[in-house]
Amino acid sequence: MIRWNNDYNHGAHPAILAALQETNGNSYGGYGLDEWCEKARQMILSHLGGADAEVHFLLGGTQANFTVINAALRPYQGVVCADSGHIHAHETGAIEHGGHKIHVLPGQFGKLTAEAVAAEAQSFVDSGVKEHITQPKLVYISFPTEFGTIYTKQELEDLAAVCRKYRLYLFVDGARMGYGLGAEGCDVTLADLARLADAFYIGGTKCGALMGEAVVLVNDDLKDNFRSYIKQNGGMLAKGWLLGLQFATLFENGLYFSMTGHAVADAMRMRDAFRAKGIPFHMESPTNQQFVLLTEAQMEQIGRRHIFEYIAAAGEGRHCVRFCTSWSTRPEDVETLIKDIAEL
Repeated sequence: MIRWNNDYNHGAHPAILAALQETNGNSYGGYGLDEWCEKARQMILSHLGGADAEVHFLLGGTQANFTVINAALRPYQGVVCADSGHIHAHETGAIEHGGHKIHVLPGQFGKLTAEAVAAEAQSFVDSGVKEHITQPKLVYISFPTEFGTIYTKQELEDLAAVCRKYRLYLFVDGARMGYGLGAEGCDVTLADLARLADAFYIGGTKCGALMGEAVVLVNDDLKDNFRSYIKQNGGMLAKGWLLGLQFATLFENGLYFSMTGHAVADAMRMRDAFRAKGIPFHMESPTNQQFVLLTEAQMEQIGRRHIFEYIAAAGEGRHCVRFCTSWSTRPEDVETLIKDIAEL
């Protein structure tokens, strides 16, 4: 069986395994205060256009979201999020568990619009009972979104302008950042994110690392005692150099960008095969995630050799399913999938 159900079903890029083996006999300082974490920080900072940012390494995406949001908000403040946003749909109420309400807004192709955020913020401004309702204070978006769509630079500019007008933080979940930056038509860079967002993270778990996310804090208000929040929320790895080493390896010679770009190219070949067969899409995605609408018979037939993720019934006898490529996708598996799609 060939797995397409997610982009984290293999261990790590061989370069990371080699680096871990090569350094296994060495000793390093703990808790992220080591030469590998510092090297990785400097390598990431070199992509941020001179932004005065801090970089911290955490273990996973939910932990990164929970820690950043809890560090940013006071108890009476909440998070603005699209209805498909990961913190709303997939994190078991982690944000609410931290005491913060999620202000859920309808997304457009998985994205929040500046207009919707402005309306939500203005409703609080106009309220005559502010002490009785939750104050929206942080806007959460994903790049790419849960549906594999991406924001344009102009859309991010517009969101950032609204956030600055209403004094909201803009936080970007980048669990699949590499696949978004490598997408067809993407005009956004890490430097743009550092200029427009108050905080974001660069995903490693889904982009070639064994585990790890690099949290980038740009707004000075979010930097104060952030390591204390990491520790309090169980995110401070004693062997922190394991995360730094992985990110240093990923950013050496552009590996992070080349391997995620390869995954996107594979996904485009997959997309073209579905399209050539006349199979509709839930929505168009230029990234490594493709959401297609299959009949039950098609799911059964292609499921004989391929594992994909079932999303939901889509009506008219079709079902939305997800196929993911990743840094570890093999060319021969892509060829097999394309052949099997053609035979549906």
